[in-house]
Amino acid sequence: MSLWIPVTLAAAVFQTLRFMLQKVLSAERLSAEGATFARFAYSAPLIAALLGAYLWATGRSLPPLGAEFWAHALVGGLAQILATICVVLLFKQRNFAVGITFKKTEVIQAVLIGWLVLGEGVSLPGFGAILLGLMGVLLLSRSPLEPGRWWRHLGNRAAGLGLASGALFAVSGVSYRAASLQLGDLEPVLRAGVTLAAVTGAQMIGMGLWLAWRDRAELRAVWAARRTALWVGLFSMGGSFCWFIAFTLQTVAYVKALGQVELILSLLASVLVFRERVSAREVTGMALLGASILALVLVVH
Repeated sequence: MSLWIPVTLAAAVFQTLRFMLQKVLSAERLSAEGATFARFAYSAPLIAALLGAYLWATGRSLPPLGAEFWAHALVGGLAQILATICVVLLFKQRNFAVGITFKKTEVIQAVLIGWLVLGEGVSLPGFGAILLGLMGVLLLSRSPLEPGRWWRHLGNRAAGLGLASGALFAVSGVSYRAASLQLGDLEPVLRAGVTLAAVTGAQMIGMGLWLAWRDRAELRAVWAARRTALWVGLFSMGGSFCWFIAFTLQTVAYVKALGQVELILSLLASVLVFRERVSAREVTGMALLGASILALVLVVH
């Protein structure tokens, strides 16, 4: 079995746990921006410390980080911040499983963005899989509490936030892969660690300065919620590190496709942990979207 497969599965588990905690934080104590900042504030120092320990233990030095590396890393970092905010806001609109499924449109969008940015395209059958996923998104775009024809709900807040988060996560994934490829032939663990440390450090500083300027009370709230937020940071670190290793080993489309196992995990969390009801239409939509991703695993080259 190729290394990127178990690493991606581990990333999906970590990410599901992290989103569950962020849902709790956003519902009880923090704004969407605060719940997002907590992810970086409690993970970036740990990542930097682990990278430093790895370099010290192996006698290595930090590789040179050029302008192109930083351009890709910063674009990916900003896209990830905005995407995470969209997901946290989406949790307030729809249940946990459907929120994650909307977010998972990133898999379909990553195929297109990967082709545009890195030239990692799809075969013709891949477009069939994309259309199948679109059918799932159309089913999920309508809230059961909203009357009217389905096409009138394509522009509602839940659909907009979900699709935006998917596009932004796709941009971040492709950007992170592009940044890691700038580090040459370093071993995957070091390439992932350097890229992750650079990105999360920039995200922590950028969001910290933003909140210090716009909402200092939210900074205090993030500190007050540290007992839960620390776990957000730990799960975020584990998930991000696994995602970054996978991105260095395989194209984003394949990694994101396999990451769709998160759909099953999020559905279990929605029903078993949050005691939320999932409608038959929502299950059908998630099944179609999941089937489209399985098809992509078979046809994307």
